[in-house]
Amino acid sequence: MTTATARPHAPTARPTGASRRARQGLGAALAGLLALAPAAAQQTSPPEGTVKAQYGDWQLICKAPAPGSKAETCALVQSVSAEDRNNVGLTVYFQKFSNGTRVLRVFAPLGVLLPPGLGLKIDDKDVGHAPFLRCHSFACYAQVVAEDKLIDQLRTGKTAIFIIFQTEEAGIGIPISLSGFGQALAALK
Repeated sequence: MTTATARPHAPTARPTGASRRARQGLGAALAGLLALAPAAAQQTSPPEGTVKAQYGDWQLICKAPAPGSKAETCALVQSVSAEDRNNVGLTVYFQKFSNGTRVLRVFAPLGVLLPPGLGLKIDDKDVGHAPFLRCHSFACYAQVVAEDKLIDQLRTGKTAIFIIFQTEEAGIGIPISLSGFGQALAALK
């Protein structure tokens, strides 16, 4: 596996229909997260929604309430692209839903090899893998429900390395700074 150096860029967004259903039954709240999804993981353009605050390397981005909802949809967002690979970038979203469920969703560029899924290391410790759930016209995404142990690792860690594969032999590790994650998490409602 190679670890690419990353350069942060502004997250991008692409609206999706409110009718999307989450595989894990998160319903409209998850559809709101899709609405914050990047138009392309490697492109840079302003996010759809409003950047409410910056916490270290994380942005708190909120979007107007979905139809029928009173609360705006907010997520912690960080986007990076590999400096040495023009077409490789990731956008990481962390969202907490009204029912208490916390979700970590990572958008990777089209063309990523799907079977190995997405690997994660935090401060050089293997955390695990998540399958890619779906590809859209703009990116493929992997998602996990974030349990307390993972949240503690994200809160106290310095660097998360997300590992994607473009071929079976070549894993690409893309570092994401965890600077400010704890403060951003405290601000996420």
